[in-house]
Amino acid sequence: MPAADTGASTIVGADTVSVPSSDSRLTPGGPGYRRMSFALFLAGVATFALLYSTQALLPLVSRDFGVTASAASWTVSGATGGLALFVLPMSALSERFGRRTLMTASLAVAVTVGLLVPFAPSIGALIALRVVQGAALAGLPASATAYLAEEVSPKALITAIGLFVAGNSVGGMSGRIITGWVAQEWGWRAAVATVGVIAVACAVAFRLLLPAPKHFTAGSLRPRVLARSVRDHLANPLLRRLYAIGALFMVVFGGVYTVIGYRLTEEPFGLPQGIIGSVFLVYLVGTVSASAAGRLVSRLGRRGALYLAGGTTTAGLLLSLASALPLVLLGLVLITAGFFAGHAVASSAVSHTAQRGRAQASALYQSSYYIGSSTGSTLGAVAFHADGWAGTVCLGILAVLGVVAITLLGTRAARAERRLATA
Repeated sequence: MPAADTGASTIVGADTVSVPSSDSRLTPGGPGYRRMSFALFLAGVATFALLYSTQALLPLVSRDFGVTASAASWTVSGATGGLALFVLPMSALSERFGRRTLMTASLAVAVTVGLLVPFAPSIGALIALRVVQGAALAGLPASATAYLAEEVSPKALITAIGLFVAGNSVGGMSGRIITGWVAQEWGWRAAVATVGVIAVACAVAFRLLLPAPKHFTAGSLRPRVLARSVRDHLANPLLRRLYAIGALFMVVFGGVYTVIGYRLTEEPFGLPQGIIGSVFLVYLVGTVSASAAGRLVSRLGRRGALYLAGGTTTAGLLLSLASALPLVLLGLVLITAGFFAGHAVASSAVSHTAQRGRAQASALYQSSYYIGSSTGSTLGAVAFHADGWAGTVCLGILAVLGVVAITLLGTRAARAERRLATA
């Protein structure tokens, strides 16, 4: 146990588990909490700004390389797919070398690749760089939520994770707005270079601000230990449901925001690239809804909050079918609010449910989440090519129906447990 740790430790099987004292964890208003929140907020900004840096620019990428929307969408799907594949191995490294160390290294590699992306000579090279960038970013999401679960008071955990997710929404919004306006004047290469420079600044500030962990205990890198942790998490019905919910929400979000740029450049809208980038201001709604996830759960319960998030997303999808721009924008607002609320609720529930191997539990959620993003980006573009915006909306509604069905299963399982306990 590190000397700075004020808690205790216990041995469970082959793993050393930290059991910190409750009064030594970070709490709102306490020392270090604001620095920690702002540091992880900046990490979220950098992660989403880099991960989706080409999404608002896909029409320009298609035009520059002479490829279809489906081919260009792989600059997004490749990045999220790389993250999905590497998030579990990265989480294992974080168990051995520490959350802060791995997050710092991941950001360093990702921003370095981000500065190379503008010089990609072909669509193939661009996709390859984006895959590497996504793989590097895999060290952030699972390590961040595990760091919060270890260092933050349990009562403040949902709020703290909501702030990290809010940073994701700000990064996604600012990256797309900046790239839209820069690309309108100087092209997509200058736009992604600008995002790279901003991400460098966020990475430096993150490393300077994030408090050193006090409750981390190094684990094992042995494959048997990792496999057992993964097996235990996948055997948990609640965690399986949460992983599926995260993936399905991201299918909606990935599909909508990969295709929306193409739709808004076409008639009856015909918007210029800068205006299309500004449409992503609706991400501010996601910042608010993610930050409010803790209050939603306290009032409605976890399943009630998920029902509300699914209903809000569905309403937004249906509104977005309109041909009037204000209704389309309102639809995007509702889709964004529902998605970020659902994501914050599900991801915080994973951290709360997993008592051991939190990094692996979070990594499995993040892997499912980004597989959903990659799937949604690709299928959303295919559906748009086949049947226009209506095809993308149908894909999204099917995914939301899946969220509702899984949540209903959880509700029934909880009622059955209560009846059994009463009997």
